[in-house]
Amino acid sequence: MKKTLLFIAAFLMSVSVFAQTRATFLNEHFNGSSAPDGWHVEGLGTNNWGISATQNAGGQANELVLVWSPQFNGTSRMVMPAVDLTGVSNVVVSFKHALDNYQGSHTIGIATSSDGGTTWNEGWSQAYNTNSVWTVTQNITTADMGNSDVLFCLFYTGNSYNINNWYFDDIEIFSQENLDLSLNSIDMNSAINAGDTDITFTVQNKGIETISQFKMGYQINEEEPVEEVFDMTLESLQSQQLTFAAPVNLLPGSYDITVAVLEVNGGNDDDPANDVLTKRVNVALGDTQRIPMIEHFSSSTCGPCVSVNNQMGTLTNNNPGKFTYTKYQMNWPGNGDPYYTEEGGVRRNFYGINAVPNVILEGTNLGAASVSQSQLDTHYNTPSFADVRGSFNVDGNNITVKVDFMSFYEMTDEKAFVTVNEKVTTGNVGTNGETSFHHVFMKFLTSPSGDTLNIPAGECQHFEWTQDLSGTHVEEMTDLEVSAWIQNTASQNVLNSHFMYEYTDIHPYPVQNLAIEEGENGVTLTWEAPEGGNALAYRVYLDGNVIAESTTDTQLAYDCEYGYYVFAVEALYENEMTSVKMAKGVDYKDHTTVAENQENAYNIYPNPTNGNITVSGENISLVEVYNICGQKVISLETKTSSVNVNMSELTAGVYMVKIVDNNGNATVNKIVKR
Repeated sequence: MKKTLLFIAAFLMSVSVFAQTRATFLNEHFNGSSAPDGWHVEGLGTNNWGISATQNAGGQANELVLVWSPQFNGTSRMVMPAVDLTGVSNVVVSFKHALDNYQGSHTIGIATSSDGGTTWNEGWSQAYNTNSVWTVTQNITTADMGNSDVLFCLFYTGNSYNINNWYFDDIEIFSQENLDLSLNSIDMNSAINAGDTDITFTVQNKGIETISQFKMGYQINEEEPVEEVFDMTLESLQSQQLTFAAPVNLLPGSYDITVAVLEVNGGNDDDPANDVLTKRVNVALGDTQRIPMIEHFSSSTCGPCVSVNNQMGTLTNNNPGKFTYTKYQMNWPGNGDPYYTEEGGVRRNFYGINAVPNVILEGTNLGAASVSQSQLDTHYNTPSFADVRGSFNVDGNNITVKVDFMSFYEMTDEKAFVTVNEKVTTGNVGTNGETSFHHVFMKFLTSPSGDTLNIPAGECQHFEWTQDLSGTHVEEMTDLEVSAWIQNTASQNVLNSHFMYEYTDIHPYPVQNLAIEEGENGVTLTWEAPEGGNALAYRVYLDGNVIAESTTDTQLAYDCEYGYYVFAVEALYENEMTSVKMAKGVDYKDHTTVAENQENAYNIYPNPTNGNITVSGENISLVEVYNICGQKVISLETKTSSVNVNMSELTAGVYMVKIVDNNGNATVNKIVKR
């Protein structure tokens, strides 16, 4: 069994023993829909605390939230269940939090009580006045330490009117071990491009003793594990993000990446329960243009909304084709906006919004600020691993919408959202002086909570709806737009979006049955015409680059050498409409040179290697080394029976060694570089 797997087995055995003695007094992640048992509010703000289905503080949904309304001015305490601190002189309190500020400065803190809440002793506090996300890790020593029935509280002091929301998550109270290095996270995106990939992680010294050296390891699926020693100083409670020195080369597919703490200061640490994490990472077949999704919460009775609406109007006028937009009118302040809908309220609750204006850019809450040009540009210029295209037409009060959602990796955790908006409304004029409103939400065609997507890598999922809009706030059926987007509702991250092609019976159906056939000189790419049958031509891509701009054929031959290739095809329609791409990869084995019945036998050693390898056998004329993406990284011509190949400059990972004999026949062998 591989070394890292042995370590994990030992780790699992140690957890069962450790769980009986670990001094963790409280560890709360707010996974339920209501406050956990034993949590209650004392002082002011009894109705201001709750559980929000958001993750703004940086943990996983759900999270604890303090909202501004109903307004209070003073101190509000969220009290936690009592814990037994007999014989304990100090503890560590750790939590994540995020402030959505309105104005001014506000104070939060941690306090303790050993007389049932009559007397509170402050252990830590800090004032905040900006919108941001923080992680707090603090030693707490108060007069209540050592008692058997100690209450902890998270308190807020200030005027609640001056905040919008304050989010809290992952609250932990624990005593320190002497030597304890915690692996807090694997800091890789869940979807990435193929090629060289950094394995990045964050560790924290949760112990008392200073850490000067530690050994980390990672393993990808069942491949050979990689280990590395980090010589660095971590003081007590200090955190550090680190990256293994050698990136790994990954082909498209799904990978379970396990990272582990192997040694600390030359031995084992005192808490193996926080030493191992595993994360599933999807390596995509390719990427595509991102169109940022803007969700905007506003109201015609909101005075501050006017400025944000004007700024957003300027931004969108200056950036046609670079955004998708849906604006939800809310039923507050005052009498609210008459175009409020309960479906818009579902989205408001999803993001935990209780004040307007509020702007969401691709799932990220910007608060009461407009999207800036630099923010839009940053998102627009970040490629996406998913895409969406569609069309709609109107017949009387009925709208018919067809949408294709496509993914470059196997998609099972994301959801589709489709809304019908009106471009300009004037019937919901309120009290803030505005006479018209833009991109106003009318109706969800999907569920307001989204429809689940299940898409194999490189393919798409098709949806169709016909909706009677006569019961909505639509003013003119000739003034509609349809927004569609893909979102991971757990992280709230939007993967991509698009406005649908409007007022047309032509839907940009994608090609069907994309296939790749391998031959002696390369591959032949074939596909079938789209379902609608009215595509004008096709655009073909290789590894993201166009290799056929506008072909009317439904096949394409391509000469290949050894390597991994990704092809994609999109259908082209009139009025510059395009379908989503269909994509497929092939691991081509260079049929022209690799003999099916190779008589020569070759030895390659050592395997795995830390540097040099030796290739030995008869009639060797050429040795080539390819990385896992098919790129040639070493080529050596020879006429000897033994060849030394220096791989010391190559990054760690899996490589293919191609050995060609005097007759042009070849064999290919896999080797692991540590």
